[in-house]
Amino acid sequence: MPRRPLVRLKQRALWDRLELMNRSQRWLAREAGISPGYLSELVNEGRAPSGALRRRLQAALAIDDFDELFALEYEDDAS
Repeated sequence: MPRRPLVRLKQRALWDRLELMNRSQRWLAREAGISPGYLSELVNEGRAPSGALRRRLQAALAIDDFDELFALEYEDDAS
């Protein structure tokens, strides 16, 4: 039975949006209610954000489309 996909933050999309908004990673972490270190892990280490955190990130960045900011990674893709 296939496992549920992991959700990964699209690094380039995040940087592009922050640049467009003239905001920093520290600002986004504060807006999303997480530490800058945890946001860095999401961006650089590919940690999978929870559903609630995904919604907070999208709200802070004013992004309605899930696929604009996140990608689904299936177990087979990771190998």
